[in-house]
Amino acid sequence: MSTADRESQLALRLAALDIRDADLEETFVRSGGPGGQNVNKTSTSVMLVHRPTGTQVKCQTTRRQGLNSLLAREMLAAKLEAVRKSAAAAEQARRERVRRQRRGRSRHAKERMLADKSRVAAKKQARRRVEVD
Repeated sequence: MSTADRESQLALRLAALDIRDADLEETFVRSGGPGGQNVNKTSTSVMLVHRPTGTQVKCQTTRRQGLNSLLAREMLAAKLEAVRKSAAAAEQARRERVRRQRRGRSRHAKERMLADKSRVAAKKQARRRVEVD
């Protein structure tokens, strides 16, 4: 896949997530690790911050600033998608729990519950003190 294709797909993903370039704060810092003089002299590491959510991503995978910027945006999109999916899943689970709580018991469950209640009542009745007249 070419870089242009990746950029266009990324633009569509960011648009679907409602992330604008104005919401992103991009800073370039010097990266660490292997790379020799290039790492020490140029700022190839990219740090992205999505201001509305406060989500932060840092990428220093390659020695090229442009490619790191693209990769950081992809990482940010993936992170925000995961957050939205987990929020949607939690909301769905909450709705399902409420639905189960409001649903009536089946006839068999009602009969079983009443049988348990009568057993407990009989046990309690047997424990009572006997009144002698």
